[in-house]
Amino acid sequence: MRGLASKLQVESPDGMAEYRLRLGNEQRLLNDMIGQSLSLRFHGEIRCGHCAKITKKSYSQGYCFQCMQTLPQCDSCIMSPEKCHLHLGSCRDAEWGKANCEIDHIVYLANSSGLKIGITRHSQVPTRWLDQGAVAAVPLYRVATRRLSGLIEAHAKGSVADKTNWRAMLKNEVPEIDLSQAATKMQQQLSEYVEDLQFAFGANAIMPLVPSVWTTDYPVSEYPTKVVSLNLEKLGEVAGKLMGIKGQYLIFDTGVINLRKYTGYDIECKVS
Repeated sequence: MRGLASKLQVESPDGMAEYRLRLGNEQRLLNDMIGQSLSLRFHGEIRCGHCAKITKKSYSQGYCFQCMQTLPQCDSCIMSPEKCHLHLGSCRDAEWGKANCEIDHIVYLANSSGLKIGITRHSQVPTRWLDQGAVAAVPLYRVATRRLSGLIEAHAKGSVADKTNWRAMLKNEVPEIDLSQAATKMQQQLSEYVEDLQFAFGANAIMPLVPSVWTTDYPVSEYPTKVVSLNLEKLGEVAGKLMGIKGQYLIFDTGVINLRKYTGYDIECKVS
């Protein structure tokens, strides 16, 4: 199969992450390929995920330079949601902002390489956790806007991480954490700040949730003891025995590759 790559499609219907490789209009279930030899070849062309123009370099995980500079989904507030400026009338595309930022978001705790706090649109649960390689997660709050979720996340950063250690995640160096207990403790720590936000934005703008822990497993036959990152653009081809999939990473016996990084790349996949 060959086509422009998209991020791995993933769901967890029965407590096991199920992945599909997407190249152009073709899809293939990857779980069944664990233990088989797999090759990915880059054919030299990269297209922008928005305007479809050929670009020499991919920006913001799949866009050309011009789109990266102008699209709202590439703005700096995407990485720092507490800086969302839709309410100020300065969003790059107000209609996009209303559809993606003025909707309910979830503030959560997850365990992918240790305890971390994060946010996601309510419709992206549990996809966001699967993309991060989390083995467990628990929602803390349901909030009315992306900006509010970002304000809570930013306030909590002093006591808990907000990023995944991707190397530890891929080596399965994941500590056991009682997420239900951690969620109760975090809600207690944030209670005063959340009350201030409720006073400013309305009581219904932030709804504390009763901790309910989500868990999943990943299709990995063997985790690497040393993580070697494979650069498809430099190498031209990545090949080896597929040992597993976790997050957006394919784990080969030769190294690991983050498929999301190559969104819009013309890639051919062969199984032998």
